[in-house]
Amino acid sequence: LGGFDAVFVPGGMATRRLKDDAGFISWLATARDAKYKFSVCTGSLLLGAAGFLRGKRATTHPFCYDLLAPYCADVVHERLARESLPAGGEIITAGGVSSSIELGLCVIEKFAGVQAREAAAAAMDYPYYGLRSKFVR
Repeated sequence: LGGFDAVFVPGGMATRRLKDDAGFISWLATARDAKYKFSVCTGSLLLGAAGFLRGKRATTHPFCYDLLAPYCADVVHERLARESLPAGGEIITAGGVSSSIELGLCVIEKFAGVQAREAAAAAMDYPYYGLRSKFVR
């Protein structure tokens, strides 16, 4: 995964097994040079198991905060948690499945700007970006 600029890790029930799968975690750890790392729901457990959340704040599905705690400095109880990386990169973790919309809009804004994010939100009829959630930076 080292050749990629960004890595997106989804969640789901399989993350509980995969976080303990040494082969999978070794493969995911090859993303260490990816400038951007994103996860939604329990995908943050995998980022954590690969060592990417060490010393950082992160979030996950509210039912799994305790599973995330060993992998990061602080589990934030918010829909998105953002952490800066060296060379201008960033890790963004999103809470439960519905927070993937906020994560997607955040990523659109990061790469394409505010107008692109606003257009995407309008196309989805999604007026809630930044209103229902507090973004932890």
